[in-house]
Amino acid sequence: MGLFSQVSSAVARGGQGLKTSKDERPPEGANAEDTEELDEESGNILLSLISQLRIGMDLHKVTLPTFVLEPRSMLERVTDFLSHPDILFGADALQSPEERFIAILTYYMSGWHIKPKGVKKPYNPVLGEFFRCSYTYHNGTTGVYIAEQVSHHPPISAYYYISPENNVLIYGDLRPKSKFLGNSAATIMGGESHVVLLNRPEDGEYTISMPNMYARGILFGKMVLELGDQSEVTNKSLNMSTNVDFKVKGYFTGTYNMIDGKVMHDGNQIGEMSGKWSDRMDYKDFRTGQSRTLFDAHNANAVQKTVPPLEQQHPNESQRYVRLTLCSSVY
Repeated sequence: MGLFSQVSSAVARGGQGLKTSKDERPPEGANAEDTEELDEESGNILLSLISQLRIGMDLHKVTLPTFVLEPRSMLERVTDFLSHPDILFGADALQSPEERFIAILTYYMSGWHIKPKGVKKPYNPVLGEFFRCSYTYHNGTTGVYIAEQVSHHPPISAYYYISPENNVLIYGDLRPKSKFLGNSAATIMGGESHVVLLNRPEDGEYTISMPNMYARGILFGKMVLELGDQSEVTNKSLNMSTNVDFKVKGYFTGTYNMIDGKVMHDGNQIGEMSGKWSDRMDYKDFRTGQSRTLFDAHNANAVQKTVPPLEQQHPNESQRYVRLTLCSSVY
């Protein structure tokens, strides 16, 4: 029996035969926060939707049920990477270009552990939608962030963050493409992020690409969120780069959320990063032979953002859009 025959048959039987596990434990090696098991009603809705899809089909135009969506826009989701700004603050004062590069790498890797519980996708922004927020840091300095949906077909989100007192500028774009792969759905994360240390013009820009995101087990078993494939952190002025390998778990081997990356300078490997993006990551400096903790998610305190109250927001701000969408889905 083929994949879609199984789906159609399951839908006809009210979802019986798929997602029938009563085991409440997450798949071995997965964090409970990264997994989700749907109730029967939600499972039937999802199965009915999946039965209309084809392998490789673009999911951007597919209207997803609200229970698989987190209650915020992709424009706001980007702020997860601004939760640990102290990693970047002071990076411009580091005399070693290698240490400045490691600071940028650490900043990038620190944003992945912040996410909603379960397997959730943020709302797709509409053209002209924007999100803004501000930050007040413990040292009395501030930062501001703004993002806008600048294209609908294809979807492109542009974002900009600056903290002048800390000499940090971050800007970039996201160009996500979602595909149905059978028992999983993939979000191919196009676009790049650029980090500029304003007091280090000789460094130029640090350029960062994103890994892809996978929702596994949407037909069989429990749903699990995985990051997969490679992303790259590069600085052409310093001739430094790291290819970060986000490892996906095999059917019988491997562990969820593992990463590793070789840090290269002038074509030579000077260090290596390893660990779990959801937990702890370490860095070994090949020049000194010493290892140190790069980032520990369990001991990290996220900085909270300040968003204008809904009544003070413009009609096309993200939180008003999402609120309107959620209210519409109730009635």
